[in-house]
Amino acid sequence: MQQSVLKAQAAGESPSADMLACGQARWPSCRIADVRTIAVISQKGGAGKTTLATNLGVAAHLAGYRSAIVDLDPQATARKWGDKREAAEPEVIGDHAERLPQLVEAARSNGADLLIIDTAPNADRASLAAARAADLILIPCRPAAFDLEAIEATRDLASIAKKPAWVVLSSAPTRSAIVEEARSGLEGQGAKVAPQIIHHRVAYSYAVIDGRAAPEYEPDGKAADEVAALFAWASGLVGLPTSKKSGKKTES
Repeated sequence: MQQSVLKAQAAGESPSADMLACGQARWPSCRIADVRTIAVISQKGGAGKTTLATNLGVAAHLAGYRSAIVDLDPQATARKWGDKREAAEPEVIGDHAERLPQLVEAARSNGADLLIIDTAPNADRASLAAARAADLILIPCRPAAFDLEAIEATRDLASIAKKPAWVVLSSAPTRSAIVEEARSGLEGQGAKVAPQIIHHRVAYSYAVIDGRAAPEYEPDGKAADEVAALFAWASGLVGLPTSKKSGKKTES
C-alpha cells in the first residue's frame, strides 16, 4: 500500500512521484471553500465510533465528495479497515492528535471536502484536540444504561471545546421502546439527539470484512438508508450540500 500523500504533506515532506500519481487520483487539485470536519467521540468502548466514522466517510464519497478519515485510536480499527479497502476513498490516515492541525490543513490544500476524526474510547487530551478541530461532534451511544451514563464526559469535552455536539443512538434494537426511552432520557438531561438512528443490522458487520461500508455492501438495504439519512442531516449541520453529484459546489 502506497504512503499517504495527505500524511506526507502534513509532515512537511515532498510527495514522491508514486505518491503524486496516487494522490492525483484521490485528491484532484481544485479550489474549495473549506474542508468540513466531523469528530466522532465517545468515552465508552463499543459504542460504534468506527462504524459511524467509516460509514459517513463512504457516504460522502458516494455523494461525490472527497473524504478522508483520521484514525486517532491506538487500536487502529479504521486504519485496518482502510487497508482492506479496494476503493481509493475515503483515505484513512493513522496519526497522533498533536498533528491534527497539520492534517486538517493538508486535507484543505489537497481539495478534501470532509474530514472525519475517529477517536479512542476515552475522554483525554486526544479527544479534546479532536473536539477543538471539529465543526461538529457526534457522540455514538447505545441505548443501554451504562452507555447513557458514560456520555457526560464527552458532552463536557464538547462544552470545553465550544463545539456543537449531538448524540447518535447506535446499535439500537429494532422495534423496541427502549430507543425512544433513551432519547427522552438524554433530551431530559439537556443533550441534543440526532433524529436518525443507527440500528443493529448485519450489513454493518458483514461490510467491514473486506473494507466496505453498509451502503456498498447492500445499497438498497435499511442500513444504507440509515447512513444516507444521517449523512444528509450531518451535512446540513456543517454546511455541506447533501450531494455534489447534482450540482457543483460553490467555490470561493
